[in-house]
Amino acid sequence: MQLAMKIVNLEDGRPTVNVGLLRLDRALVAGKHEGAGLLKLIHGYGSSGVGGRLRMEVWKSLDRYKRNGMIREFIPGEDFRISNEATWELLKKAPELKQDRDLGRGNRGITIVVL
Repeated sequence: MQLAMKIVNLEDGRPTVNVGLLRLDRALVAGKHEGAGLLKLIHGYGSSGVGGRLRMEVWKSLDRYKRNGMIREFIPGEDFRISNEATWELLKKAPELKQDRDLGRGNRGITIVVL
């Protein structure tokens, strides 16, 4: 099964956390509307001080969305590796992700969202 992945840069222009979370909400709606099965969120990892806050707030929102059934799963970039159970399950459904440049790189600036 091919899962289309849409890449969304939440940190473009170094937005406030509120603007970044608004971009997240819009990306989730647009991704579902466009039939994407996955989103790769680029939120940064905090080197500037902004990305770290944005990353944590994005994860809080994604956790809430998962509990509410709005998304199926999310995998932080540092866990996007074959030895991670959620990643392994995703790779079985979408083997094309084995070619993703961030797989196994511990990239703390991204998160994979399974819609």
